[in-house]
Amino acid sequence: EHLYTLGNRGKGNLQALARKFHVTREDIQTYVQIIQGLDPRPGRSFGGGETFYISPDAYVYAYDNDFVIILNDEGVPDLQISPVYAQLLESKNGQQNKQYLQEQMRQGLWLLRSIQQRQRTLYKVLESIVRFQREFFLHGVSQLKPLVLKDVADEIEVHESTVSRITTNKYVATSYGIYELKYFFN
Repeated sequence: EHLYTLGNRGKGNLQALARKFHVTREDIQTYVQIIQGLDPRPGRSFGGGETFYISPDAYVYAYDNDFVIILNDEGVPDLQISPVYAQLLESKNGQQNKQYLQEQMRQGLWLLRSIQQRQRTLYKVLESIVRFQREFFLHGVSQLKPLVLKDVADEIEVHESTVSRITTNKYVATSYGIYELKYFFN
């Protein structure tokens, strides 16, 4: 702390530091120069590019010899149809306005159902992965078993491409770290 503020307080502190540590003022100057030459983030030179932070899409917790899956709704928008549109539909607007509003309502409801369906599918895929990879979730990476997308797709009765899409760039937090869902497949 004293060395960090040294530049702001002047050279009088060098003599005080020399007395405190029983060394010469020149030794203190040498130490200050060495410390000022150090990198406060020494690992930065080994990394490349920007840091990529992962926010898991789901969490799997062990609970009473079973597992609890919690979806992370952080990335899912909280959407709803505004009640104003329902009121406009009931008002005595022209037929053209009514058709336009009905079409917009249909599209909005379709979007809401699609997002809910995506979340349900993600949950089902995670449930299936947890069933197939139970030993991994209990004991760690050494217990990972061979698994293919088709196994999960067949179990939850969806197409293999759906499982592939839902597991791409999705992450799950486990007791043993955060893993991309693709990690659980060969």
